[in-house]
Amino acid sequence: MTCKVLTIVGARPQFIKAAAVSREILRHPGQVEEVMVHTGQHYDPNMSQVFFDELHIPAPRYNLEIGGGSHGAMTGRMLDGIERILVDEQPDWVLIYGDTNSTLAGALAAVKLHIPVAHVEAGLRSFNMHMPEEINRILADRVSRLLLCPTQGAVENLQREGIEQGVHNVGDVMFDVALYYRERAKSQSRILAQLRVDPGQYALATCHRAENTDDPRRLGEIMAAFCDIAQQMPVVLPLHPRTRKMLQHHGLTDLLKSLHVIEPLPFLDMLALELSAKVILTDSGGMQKEAYFCGVPCITLRDETEWVETVQLGFNQLVGAHREAIVMAAENSTMPQECTHVYGEGRAAELIVSSLRCTAP
Repeated sequence: MTCKVLTIVGARPQFIKAAAVSREILRHPGQVEEVMVHTGQHYDPNMSQVFFDELHIPAPRYNLEIGGGSHGAMTGRMLDGIERILVDEQPDWVLIYGDTNSTLAGALAAVKLHIPVAHVEAGLRSFNMHMPEEINRILADRVSRLLLCPTQGAVENLQREGIEQGVHNVGDVMFDVALYYRERAKSQSRILAQLRVDPGQYALATCHRAENTDDPRRLGEIMAAFCDIAQQMPVVLPLHPRTRKMLQHHGLTDLLKSLHVIEPLPFLDMLALELSAKVILTDSGGMQKEAYFCGVPCITLRDETEWVETVQLGFNQLVGAHREAIVMAAENSTMPQECTHVYGEGRAAELIVSSLRCTAP
């Protein structure tokens, strides 16, 4: 009997994770069928379609084209659209990823129709309830039947909350992705030559979270720190559309003049830049792990992180949005001698699909 899985994605990190799981699903023809739903949360082609093309993700059967608007408006429209699809498709599982509005909408729509939910990256916690992502992930975990955790720490977070049924430590699917694509990125990408930067001689920076972009003080401190670092080495900044908008809104665009500002990149180009960077500065959860997988020191522009293992092992520094702290961390960034694999063995997608096949809805 074929198990029908309806996968819900909407943002760049979810496309990348789904690539690994979709590839594993295709290895089980007749046993698992996937229906992909793209909410449209990331609607810019540079943040969306390019990832489907480059990573060979099956084309979404449905695209809700819901991007922009407030959290409530966006989530409500997604909830309505996903519910209609679920009624038509009647899947055995709804598979959700991470902590976005798309994640929450998918979880709520499914559970109200009594369709079991499987949550990839279950159990992560920042313990900061001011973050929309924290609310999304907690609520998603509460209604999920399968909780597919990337680390033992995530399992323990769920145990402390009294959640033990259906919990599996499968490892981090992003580790699967890094292992699968790193050589392809090295051989196929020409981004370093295009930017005229040398391996190990530049900083790679990103900034997109609302806690940083919507606060003019935090955004100004971060960008000023990037400018200071740019006096020592090139700073490559793929600029998120929201960050560009908020820099204009806050009157901070002059701070971009000394930086290598580029448009958001396809995955292989971004991975190539990560692999060859001297240091990575980011507020992205995904890039913290990608830095770890690439063996590049990371400086996290937040006050907390869900990926506590990277900090505990000395691969990641939490510096908040303080200009001096960011600059000092960049100047003194080093990597420990040995990398400990706390995110599994690169078999997360295999274990996820096995859990879906073997667990009766």
